[in-house]
Amino acid sequence: MVELAFQQQTKALIDGLKGICANYGLGNDGNEFKIITQTFLYKFLNDKFAYEAKQLDPSIANAEKWEEALVAMSEDDLEMLQLQMGADTAHLKPVHFISYLFSQQNQPEFAKLFDDTLIDIASTNNDVFAVKTDGGAKIVLFDRISQYIADDSKRDNFCRAIINKLVEFSFERIFTQKFDFYATIFEYLIKDYNSNSGGKYAEYYTPHAVARIMASILVPKAQQGTVQNVSCYDPSAGSGTLLMNVAHAIGENRCSIYTQDISQKSSNLLRLNLILNNLVHSIPNVIQGNTMEHPAHKNGNALRQFDYIVSNPPFKMDYSDYRNDLDTQENKDRFFAGIPKVPAKAKDKMAIYSLFLQHIIYSLKPGGKAAVVVPTGFITAQSGIDKKIRQHLVDNKMLAGVVSMPSNIFATTGTNVSIVFIDANNKGKVVLIDASNLGTKVKDGKNQKTVLSADEEAFIIDVFNGHDLEDDFSVVVSYEEIAAKNYSLSAGQYFDVKIDYVDITPEQFSEKMKGFTDNLTSMFAQSRELELEIEKQMAGLKYE
Repeated sequence: MVELAFQQQTKALIDGLKGICANYGLGNDGNEFKIITQTFLYKFLNDKFAYEAKQLDPSIANAEKWEEALVAMSEDDLEMLQLQMGADTAHLKPVHFISYLFSQQNQPEFAKLFDDTLIDIASTNNDVFAVKTDGGAKIVLFDRISQYIADDSKRDNFCRAIINKLVEFSFERIFTQKFDFYATIFEYLIKDYNSNSGGKYAEYYTPHAVARIMASILVPKAQQGTVQNVSCYDPSAGSGTLLMNVAHAIGENRCSIYTQDISQKSSNLLRLNLILNNLVHSIPNVIQGNTMEHPAHKNGNALRQFDYIVSNPPFKMDYSDYRNDLDTQENKDRFFAGIPKVPAKAKDKMAIYSLFLQHIIYSLKPGGKAAVVVPTGFITAQSGIDKKIRQHLVDNKMLAGVVSMPSNIFATTGTNVSIVFIDANNKGKVVLIDASNLGTKVKDGKNQKTVLSADEEAFIIDVFNGHDLEDDFSVVVSYEEIAAKNYSLSAGQYFDVKIDYVDITPEQFSEKMKGFTDNLTSMFAQSRELELEIEKQMAGLKYE
């Protein structure tokens, strides 16, 4: 009940911030998500600082107003206190506190003070909280929020409204909450800003059911708590749904996250997700840039390899401006199956997912594991790059299995998807699952999507991890069997054809045969009558 109350209060704050934006003409504006996410983050960092300070210093915890206790500290004592705080806690000065801005809100040019405060926090914490681009530039933590209000005369009141909303309650008691709490809050925070836009690059929203299935198969329950000091990578990270689920399965303090994504918006959302989930130590590994053209994570000149890789890459996009730049000798090994052509009459239909899949295979450590969302057509293509990739996985014995998901698991795309699980250690059998008949269809706005129940998710996970055989649902096959089926990874092609036999007496057989004969005799008679009727009609027409 307490967790639910915190959740409702947190959602109420988000709704309140959205209400302020709407009142100042920014509802559904392209910059609204920056204001909402950055002011929420400012509140989160302010209250996290207070929480950590109180944990470390009883005098601050017992003070009537923690801010005043910190203001009274000497610079040396304050610096020592900050050194004891965890790396995921931003370093703040007393003039950075929300309470200080609240006390200064009647000063002239309050919007400038508000913006300057955010920029100073960003500058003070740049080494830890800045996201880098593939060109080496840094994307700082905060923007000047008031600049998004076009009318200068309204900026002070806009910032006052925000600070009055932020001071209404404290986040301090939520810092004892677990992953599911933050996943729910993050989803609520970004739900209007990270929707699936038909599969375009970096805006492909991954349903949590897909993320949970991928994480639970990559890191089964038996291994949770035992895996440590591993690297997790997503070359098309979006806002980080897949990575957060894998990191949680492993343990946030047992892994480091590495990402790249071409979208600056997605990279900012990912940074927020990492902060909420105690993965601040991985923010320096977040790169905003073009993964295919400029892969950023390297060991010397060679691409870095990772223990775990997850990805929901874009399926199609116009990559014509970059495609030929990839066709180099340097990329021959990375894109071992080839680089897809750009369709002449539909440039945005280039199958870019095949580039990501090859990049992932190339970036996997010996013994590493990966899970990648692909269009279901990939698993049965009879020729071309898709078949070459499948053949590589089978011939090199590095495939764990495939799960074909229900249609419309993504609400706004009709593309059927499957999850390919890669495991360089799996030299035995491969699990193929057809989960296309699971789920319940529900309306999602104007679209229809399929929702898996918790029991259905668990069933998929348990069958895969247990290598179970289930009629018309799963098969367990050898690499040799897959090769014999033209490297098809569709479970349906391996299902046994079942014929039900029923024992009957000779009398029952004769009765059934008589029934068939009578039916045929009747049908022939009806057919002859129809022919005679047509002949009469034709004769009548002839003599008219």
